[in-house]
Amino acid sequence: MHTRRRALQNLGAAACLLGSQTVFAQPSSPKRKIKVGQIGVGHAHANKLSVYRASDDYDVVGIVEPDVELQSAVKDKAPYNDLPWMTEEQLLNVPDLDAVLVETQVENLLATAQTCIDAGKHVHLDKPAGESLAAYRKLLNDAEKKDLLVQMGYMYRYNPAIIMLHKFLDEGWLGEVFELHTVMSKVVDPKSRQQLAKFPGGMMFELGCHIIDLAVGVLGAPDQVTAYAQSVHADKDSLSDNMLAVLEYPRATATIKTSALEVEGFSRRHLVVCGTGGTFHIQPLDNPSARVALNQSRGEFKASYQDISFPKFERYVADATDMAHIIRGEKAMDFSYTHDLNVQTTVLRASGLENRS
Repeated sequence: MHTRRRALQNLGAAACLLGSQTVFAQPSSPKRKIKVGQIGVGHAHANKLSVYRASDDYDVVGIVEPDVELQSAVKDKAPYNDLPWMTEEQLLNVPDLDAVLVETQVENLLATAQTCIDAGKHVHLDKPAGESLAAYRKLLNDAEKKDLLVQMGYMYRYNPAIIMLHKFLDEGWLGEVFELHTVMSKVVDPKSRQQLAKFPGGMMFELGCHIIDLAVGVLGAPDQVTAYAQSVHADKDSLSDNMLAVLEYPRATATIKTSALEVEGFSRRHLVVCGTGGTFHIQPLDNPSARVALNQSRGEFKASYQDISFPKFERYVADATDMAHIIRGEKAMDFSYTHDLNVQTTVLRASGLENRS
């Protein structure tokens, strides 16, 4: 069932096994910098621009935010200070612009990304990929025809514990996977709840998409998806704040749990993969450690349970590095258009939005 191709696997997993934070080999000589700009500051993860500004791989040429209030609120703050503010048209016409980070408010993500693909630019698209599967499918199809990257902003893809998990899966050390369980929750403040409530997909659409990406990465697209949604605080707003999805496969099940209510939810964010040869339990996801059980010794790992620690994980650093390698033609994509479409299809089904066109 584990079929996703990972071109970085040998290097990335080896780095993790050695306890190194380095996922990508460093070039022996300077490479050309990738020209990148950002459209939008309204997304919750828009400040990832700091990663690109700090990277030797990138030249950040400008930023776009048509909403005057949003622009005014951040223009003098890191990571936006000292950058040229542009219109969308001006940015897309910067000579030799390679890529655009799309960090608008969620309802504008797909339309903005489509404009960038139409202009022939690679895209980093933050999550979730909109409510229209047809629009997202068109975006991916158009990008594939033009050989353009649409890199999704799922923040655990290059987590060192996730890379090691895929090493175990690729080696067959966990046997046949029959169970996957994952949780991603936090406490959402009242103002943010009001903003999220406008999306009927609730917390599965907002947070659960990150861990659905992980589940589909392990098991592929599910045959069936059953969604359960509760509004525990329905007296305050309409946000589906306590959600569960069950993904069914011919010989496995996966449960995806997310809420807006869990005290210290970051500490309990986890992914557990159980196979006939062993169990791989990552917790917490944001500062990863793993507890692994094997039915026999595998490589340097012993039978029974053992704890594995990892270097500090900084979101988006490896994603940015990977994007630069892909744009320069130094490597292939690790996450195919098909994988990303399968993820979004599953996100919508798990959010109770599978009939959205």
